[in-house]
Amino acid sequence: MMLQAGKQAFLASSFLTRAAQQRFAGPTACLARYATVDSTADTHDDFKTVYKSGQGKPAQDAMSQIKQDVEGHDVFIYMKGEPDAPMCGFSNMACRVLNHYGVNFGSRNILADQEVRDAVKKYTSWPTIPQVFVKSEFIGGSDILLSMHESGDLEALLKPIRDQQRAG
Repeated sequence: MMLQAGKQAFLASSFLTRAAQQRFAGPTACLARYATVDSTADTHDDFKTVYKSGQGKPAQDAMSQIKQDVEGHDVFIYMKGEPDAPMCGFSNMACRVLNHYGVNFGSRNILADQEVRDAVKKYTSWPTIPQVFVKSEFIGGSDILLSMHESGDLEALLKPIRDQQRAG
């Protein structure tokens, strides 16, 4: 009884907007608070979600961006962070392996663009990041890259690319 009275007093507080009062009122209020985004008119522009460049674009644009990325580079990696500052151990390892072979490679930080992050997983049917492409072909993640490195298969795959990059 005391808890219910406290809840009613909380809802009646003047500092809560009507939309916030409605969210707290229902039995699934806590879930609704985290599962929905309220973009009502009573939200000030300073508090509305602002997307970084490239975010909020349709999935088709993300797929075409991925196709452009992998076709525009001999070696390309989708990773968490940047090659000079990886934000995950697996991305770091993949970059170190690629650097070991001396090939130039393109990269995209998937943490900066949620649509590309989701789309690349659909594009390859591979659930984890990083994802490495060589000559537009999906090779795999850091585990596959390391396995190919240990077996010598990666040297055979990257040597012609490295030689071509050095020659021209």
